[in-house]
Amino acid sequence: MVKKGKAEAEPREEKALAHIAIIGSGIAGLFAASKLAEAGHNVSVITKQRPKDSSTNWAQGGIAAILDKTNQEGMEAHVQDTLRSGDGGCDEAVVRSIISEAGDRIRDLIQIGVEFEKTSDGSYSFIREGGHSSKRILHAKDATGKEIERALTAFARQHPNITLRPNTLAIDLIQRQHGNPEMGVAGVWCLDQETQNVVNIEADAIVLATGGVGRLWKETTNPDVATGDGLAMAYRTGASVDHLAFIQFHPTALATEAERPFLVSEAVRGVGAVLLDEEGLASWNKACESARKQGEAAPAPDPFSFTLKYTPEGSMATRDIVARAIDQQMKKHGTNHVYLITSHLDEPLSEKFPNIARRLAEEGLRLGEDPIPVVPAAHYMVGGVRVDDIGRAFVRERDEIMPHLYAIGEVASTGMHGANRLASNSLLEAVVFAERVAQHLIQHPPPPYIGTHPSWRADGLGALKEHAPIIHDRTSLVRTMSEEVGIVRSNQRLKRAKRRLDLLQKEVDMMWKGSLPTREIVELRNLCLIGQLVVHDALGQTENKGLHYNVDLFKDDTHEQVKPASD
Repeated sequence: MVKKGKAEAEPREEKALAHIAIIGSGIAGLFAASKLAEAGHNVSVITKQRPKDSSTNWAQGGIAAILDKTNQEGMEAHVQDTLRSGDGGCDEAVVRSIISEAGDRIRDLIQIGVEFEKTSDGSYSFIREGGHSSKRILHAKDATGKEIERALTAFARQHPNITLRPNTLAIDLIQRQHGNPEMGVAGVWCLDQETQNVVNIEADAIVLATGGVGRLWKETTNPDVATGDGLAMAYRTGASVDHLAFIQFHPTALATEAERPFLVSEAVRGVGAVLLDEEGLASWNKACESARKQGEAAPAPDPFSFTLKYTPEGSMATRDIVARAIDQQMKKHGTNHVYLITSHLDEPLSEKFPNIARRLAEEGLRLGEDPIPVVPAAHYMVGGVRVDDIGRAFVRERDEIMPHLYAIGEVASTGMHGANRLASNSLLEAVVFAERVAQHLIQHPPPPYIGTHPSWRADGLGALKEHAPIIHDRTSLVRTMSEEVGIVRSNQRLKRAKRRLDLLQKEVDMMWKGSLPTREIVELRNLCLIGQLVVHDALGQTENKGLHYNVDLFKDDTHEQVKPASD
């Protein structure tokens, strides 16, 4: 029996085929696991809660794809929409390659058992979302992620080559040669949350599929597992990260006091829902009443939307523009939400969006009738671990691959999303890169790791003890990020955030070095590091692009960009 907080080695029989450890159980991790297992490799899927607690499971909208490879016009339109949304930051070659693979990967999902929505004639149903010029998004009503997760989890549970390890929290990656990241990784130290023991999990390759870091902000659409664990581990082990200034805030999270966040899908605006502030709502209601008295048809709410002051696309503009418009409008009028209007739509909304209708009913709201209070919320990390076109991580400050380390899904920075992700492109990118990593490992199996893993904290840190309560530290961290590193930024706010985070990081490091590991301290350590990296990247930006908007990069009111002054 190993004492609490000490490490226990987990031996592995040497097999001809590789042992792959995948950290994370969303669409990226489970899809890669399915492909690797089918090829005969042994796969361990490590997840700190349960597979259904991933961000994939919470994804409502869908997956953007052109199924017909002969539809060159459709694929080119998807490419152009993605590039436009990315605001000049996309890698066009990556964008084109991912979109060209969409049809094949969708067919893979269907073969695994994913059931996408179909029309009455049996063809697949496509919807439109913000930033898309046409209907090209496959969905399963308003619970697409849940359906994908259901099918992939069922497949993984029955496969003899896949071992699911729930309630297992990854702490840090193990370098093959301590202090030399260019030699790669060979395993991961994990906290078994049932026994509270730290275990060494050896692996011939590690695939990070840990999702994002939405829990750095008070308002978020992310589940509570989204604490940036994979990104933080990769950075500490010497991997390169980039584009962390670009944090996407979804425009329409339900404004509620409930503990669990809830996203009102972009697809609702795709069928015609409109954003109005209180002034616009009052004006539209007045116009509707006037039309009723004159026996005329009620006017559409679109011309009354404040979003038209910011973009001619109104409520259907890309997420960066719409979220920023809402944020600025709320600050201008001192309100804490705006409204999503659906009462003018002649659509069976409760049938199209049953999950949303049920959740709104819990708040006493009726989809298709009542104005829905919404607010922007942290939703997606566009940047992440820098990877090449097959998902291999790079060594920091070197243009060379870190052996045996891969990253896929939200934790990876592939070049697909640029400075702002287009709606429903994330699931597509995740499954395409999961396929690429799997095929690379199948075609080029990593050699078995021959060595001895060090025990966790074998460097003589002395006796460990339970750490003091840290809830106030995490609350302070989240408050700082929410107030100082939000949708609209300034140099003063970013520098203030940097000072606070640097001080907090020192305190967390001191606590970490003498504490028994718990989920609370592991997550705080990771969140604090990612907060610092986001602020550092934001301060280094020299222009406003996509999701990064710094008021100090404009000269007066002319919106002429200026280079920020150095300290």
